[in-house]
Amino acid sequence: MSCSALAPILVAALLTLAGPGAQAGPAGQAAVQAGGVANGAKLQLRWEMQRKPAGAQLPQGGSPARFLLTNGDGQALPAAGWSLYFTGIDRMPAGARSAGLVLEQVAGGLFRLRPGPDFTGLAPGQTLEFAYRHSDAVFMPSRSPSGPYLVYDAAPDAGVPLRYEVVPLAEPPQRGVAGSPHSAVSPEDTYWRNARADLLPPAGVPPVLPTPLRLDPGQGRLALAGQPQVKASAGLASEAALARSLFPASLPATGGPSLQLGVGKVDGQASPEAYRLTIGAAKGIDIVGNSAAGVAYGLQTLRDLLPLPGAAAPDLPELSIVDAPRFGYRGFMLDVARNFHDKQTVFKWLDLMARFKLNTFHFHLTDDEGWRIEIAGLPELTEIGAVRGHSARPGVRLQPAYGSGPDPRDTSGSGHYTRADYKDILRYAHARHITVIPEIEMPGHARAAVQAMEARYQRLKRAGGREAARYLLNDFDDRSEYTSAQYFKDNVINPGLESSYAFIDHVVREMAALHREAGVPLETIHMGGDELANGAWEKSPASHAMMQKHGLETSADLWDYFYERVDAIVRKHGMLTSGWEELAARKTKLDGAPTLIPNPRFTRKGFTAYVWNNTAGAEDLAYRLANAGYDIVLTPVTRTYFDMAHNANPEEHGVNWGAYVELDTVYDFIPFDMMKDAPVAVRAGTDRLTDYGKRRVRGIQANLFSESVRDPARIDYLVMPRLAALAERAWAADPGWATALDADKAAALHRSAWSGFVNALGQRVLPRLDLEGTGLAYRIAPPGLVLDKGRVLANHVLPGMLLRYTSDGSEPTAASTPVTGPIAERGTIRVAAFDRKGRRGPVASIESR
Repeated sequence: MSCSALAPILVAALLTLAGPGAQAGPAGQAAVQAGGVANGAKLQLRWEMQRKPAGAQLPQGGSPARFLLTNGDGQALPAAGWSLYFTGIDRMPAGARSAGLVLEQVAGGLFRLRPGPDFTGLAPGQTLEFAYRHSDAVFMPSRSPSGPYLVYDAAPDAGVPLRYEVVPLAEPPQRGVAGSPHSAVSPEDTYWRNARADLLPPAGVPPVLPTPLRLDPGQGRLALAGQPQVKASAGLASEAALARSLFPASLPATGGPSLQLGVGKVDGQASPEAYRLTIGAAKGIDIVGNSAAGVAYGLQTLRDLLPLPGAAAPDLPELSIVDAPRFGYRGFMLDVARNFHDKQTVFKWLDLMARFKLNTFHFHLTDDEGWRIEIAGLPELTEIGAVRGHSARPGVRLQPAYGSGPDPRDTSGSGHYTRADYKDILRYAHARHITVIPEIEMPGHARAAVQAMEARYQRLKRAGGREAARYLLNDFDDRSEYTSAQYFKDNVINPGLESSYAFIDHVVREMAALHREAGVPLETIHMGGDELANGAWEKSPASHAMMQKHGLETSADLWDYFYERVDAIVRKHGMLTSGWEELAARKTKLDGAPTLIPNPRFTRKGFTAYVWNNTAGAEDLAYRLANAGYDIVLTPVTRTYFDMAHNANPEEHGVNWGAYVELDTVYDFIPFDMMKDAPVAVRAGTDRLTDYGKRRVRGIQANLFSESVRDPARIDYLVMPRLAALAERAWAADPGWATALDADKAAALHRSAWSGFVNALGQRVLPRLDLEGTGLAYRIAPPGLVLDKGRVLANHVLPGMLLRYTSDGSEPTAASTPVTGPIAERGTIRVAAFDRKGRRGPVASIESR
């Protein structure tokens, strides 16, 4: 069947994708002239996990799934001449056939269904089923295919989004055996997990988070009869403004206590971030910091001590606090490459970081799927590398990814920070005593840069430019065979090309200039180093020539050479090099199996290695690197990756390739004894952290990679309140339970400390965020439920959260009956938690008969 005539909707699609004022091209003119094929906008696509028939056994591994495609148009979907594209996080079985269609991988996570020779078309009103076995086990909805669109061969640049539905995942049929980490979490499971904490009276709730070094309570109270009279020493203008913003505007302008801010010496504390806070009924409030940062942290503590907004007679307790952080590096990483998030979203998280005394923002700006920072002199990096959408021609834009679909105006797939935007972010962070460390991924995870620079090369070559290859990143004769973690086969910078180093030098120079122009000099830059695929460079003539020139024997030697050159560039521009752990590791083999060992070549280079890999076989890698002399930042995937789902229930958001990370998973992280709660068999034979190694641990960091995060509200859900637990571990000393040798004593200390932490969150910290109007849509966990002697008992991971219920099976609302004790009604009991603004979390239910 011919596809030369297209439905008129494609004309609109062509104009839409081309931009305002665009005219339809030849394919669009053909569409105007005639119709006759199904309009993609009237096709309905549905994806679902296949359900296990009663009594049937399904094989373990992978996930049986299917697409259901329904033609809702009055014209047929033809037997040939079209492709249905979609994106996915996981592998798909390329070559799978069903219903006459063939599944193909385009590149990376972009796939398509195409008609095979035995496909006869899809008539109006008909539905076809494409059944296949998903290559990976699918438990989370974020791992389902996304962003489908239809392209006809006759209009190859026009992609039309389909109406699309993902059927909510029920209990996945390929669930692991009992006790598996992928087992479902029931309301009863949640209840008993929550029961590890006690509900505390308000007077028993810790008054400050993160926990201060020393707090000496007084006897009286300081009444807040009016706005405080803020007096600040020179250089504390930002802190004075913060101080004034803490107090309710409803207080009278006069009559308030004195609030003194100053920089001085906090007795016994060497950290520049240390502070002393004193509150007295007679003398008012006094904050002294070893630096302006210390003063700012003292003010965040003061915020925590204030009564919740709306208090009738606000006052403060008399006390004295001397405080300083455990680690000088307390970080949060936000990935804006996989899905873009705008400047205002970044500002929001810088504010939250400051509130929890975090001081380093790791800005993941580039990756395979996006380059998000404007670089002077290389416009292609953002004109091409920051734009995702469908195109039949290479070099126009990046391909769709993570549900961004065909439209290059999709604000998650496309977007970047201008030079002015980036400097605004730097200044905003600096005012909050937060250091911004930009990350430029290389040599892997670099497809956006590679494709942008190839497009630059082609443009200049066509124009006869002599310097077309000046910043080229790929060897056109490279026949290396590899597959990256995101299934790309063309995402690496080639170390055999001098143009690669010219590109790196240009980018590093421009990043340093941006920081200088913002008045915030850049001291270290994160130069990637993550997940170079095995096999990369192996069949590149350019790489082989470089190896021969410098007497290098293996690709591991070439890796070292590459980072020697990168480090020299970074140092030339007055900075030190940071990167992921592979920067400090050497690939080798042990008993035939691949392994990583500390690389002796760079121990004296001043590198900082961010160590994420504590998966099976690498549990002690961070400690081995520190013991070998590398400065490290701990960011273990099983503890501090906030893109990981909280648990295996299908309604949870996030991914699960590394772990499931609940709030207590983060809280129970002990930086100097990461395997404290690991089985003996796992701990056996692993390295512990030496005293020398402990001095090399700069701090800890939470990471949020954004493959499943298209919406800023999803950031809120995944990050908070887990970020508060990370802040507690980064700021406060090891809790008593972490060092107690007696198991019973450790358990009692843990219960007390955990109860204090979750009560502080539920009764004060999160309610304050609600009432201050931050708009933070943090995760409200489902309640726990259990039957006890005919009654329903309900609890929550955050004691103090308001629970409401119904007994008729209806959904609880903000007007439903509060849970004040055991629920005696019979029927379907449904319970949910609500924040102070009436926002509801997930509903848990149980049958009481």
